[in-house]
Amino acid sequence: VQLQAFGGGLVQAGGCVKLSCVASGITFSKYIMGWYRQAPGKQRELVATIGRNGRTNYADSVKGRFAISRDGAENTVYLQMNSLKPEDTAVYSCNSNWGSANFWGQGTQVTVSS
Repeated sequence: VQLQAFGGGLVQAGGCVKLSCVASGITFSKYIMGWYRQAPGKQRELVATIGRNGRTNYADSVKGRFAISRDGAENTVYLQMNSLKPEDTAVYSCNSNWGSANFWGQGTQVTVSS
């Protein structure tokens, strides 16, 4: 199983970034896909998830600014991040979950400068 994340980088406050995570080795359609983040000195936290039926869930801190989506044909989950704030700075990681099967990808750094 491999989850490869792309798209991190340095962006100014108010800007936008789109993250992608390509999954391989899983039956993508069965899995709930999610994005999590971990800022320095803090615990990892949920950013957003998207279910098999496309139902989404967001952390309160990102509602209205971030949008998660998935493409079954490409086995890819996306995170569109708009109106970025310095407090969004973190390592963002992709997750896939189906029952007891839980997989993590490598993180991608997003840094938001003020």
